[in-house]
Amino acid sequence: MSTREASHAGSWYTADGKKLDSELSGFLAAVHPNKEFSPPVKGCKAIIAPHAGYSYSGPAAAWAYKSIDTTGIKRVFILGPSHHVYLDGCALSKCKEYETPLGNLPLDLDTINELRETGNFTDMSIETDEDEHSIEMHIPYVRKIFQNLDIKIIPILVGAINKDKENIFGSLLAPYFEREDTLCVVSSDFCHWGTRFQYTLYYPHPAPSSTPAIRLSRSNTSPATLDKHPIYESISELDHEAMELMTLPPATACAAHHDFSEYLSRTRNTICGRHPIGVLLGALTVLEKEGKPAKLQWVRYEQSSKCKTLNDSSVSYASACITF
Repeated sequence: MSTREASHAGSWYTADGKKLDSELSGFLAAVHPNKEFSPPVKGCKAIIAPHAGYSYSGPAAAWAYKSIDTTGIKRVFILGPSHHVYLDGCALSKCKEYETPLGNLPLDLDTINELRETGNFTDMSIETDEDEHSIEMHIPYVRKIFQNLDIKIIPILVGAINKDKENIFGSLLAPYFEREDTLCVVSSDFCHWGTRFQYTLYYPHPAPSSTPAIRLSRSNTSPATLDKHPIYESISELDHEAMELMTLPPATACAAHHDFSEYLSRTRNTICGRHPIGVLLGALTVLEKEGKPAKLQWVRYEQSSKCKTLNDSSVSYASACITF
């Protein structure tokens, strides 16, 4: 048992507690209600939010965190994708608390032991735990939102699992997510576009269009097409295609999981948290069958920059609020 250090503090976000608190307060204050979104959202039981450096994704993540109604919440699951190690399953932390510049967060060791005893989870090494940023980037936000409140966290590293395993882990976690005192944070950025990411899918014409997508390269870039339909607009359409498939309703959780999986096979969109999202959809499918359908609402979408040429690159950030 040990404390996981805030290994990305001082690089991905400031290590100064006062500055970090002020920065997060500013991000949250900039979130304004609209006709379709009035935070905090009563009954919010899960969110999807990005995990890049705060200067990039902090403002977008604030929309998800502003959604949270903290009333009665005692434990927070945080599902993040594995960026540095190959994992064909899900792994638990062996630490007893996570450090943040805003104050440490204790882990829910009882719940973690219950999950460990199922035999379906492995354990992260401390090196893997501290190398991974997808979970850590949510820890300060969780500490901020639940300021002065007694909560515990359950970090889960989700590997490159297939849809069937997403359903298995979703089934294991569904009984916990169902509890009134439990919230789930799903960590995911959306499209990573550019040659640096080896992903350059491009829709030549705005949707709806029957023209198939192409992969841009030095040999097939068409200036005329790009002038009429910029790359950043194509990226937005690509991401929103996935977001619309996962919007509940009109989709059911079961259909959303199937369609999202098919979408990923077709587009190969570089949504790094696709498997944590799949685990969430697997859990929502179980709850749906028990007569507890979910509502998944996307509340924010941003891009780190506007790609206009093949030399550009960007990462997309989408935030969602889930009630059930």
